[in-house]
Amino acid sequence: MSESTVADNFTRYVILLTRTDTPFSESLIRRHVEYLRELERKEQLVLCGPFTDYSGGMVIIKAASLEEAQNIVGHDPFVSEGAETFEIRTWLLSCEDNNHLGMG
Repeated sequence: MSESTVADNFTRYVILLTRTDTPFSESLIRRHVEYLRELERKEQLVLCGPFTDYSGGMVIIKAASLEEAQNIVGHDPFVSEGAETFEIRTWLLSCEDNNHLGMG
């Protein structure tokens, strides 16, 4: 398996969300959840949830590129309405399917 194939098949984007001073309303939370459901229907959502020890949460997605990941998070109502800021990390999975990045 070539290095680019490994990256293409095993790259995920970790979105770290941090609360701002903008209050959450029930309506905003429901729009955020609906957006997550839309990502799930498109098979782009991997995992998501709030932190219990930090003001914010994490969303892990599949995307074709960092630019697509930025576009996805930019359309999340939590971000687009200013209730959270974000940071994106590109994450390369290490697992049996890719022989732990060729080192297994």
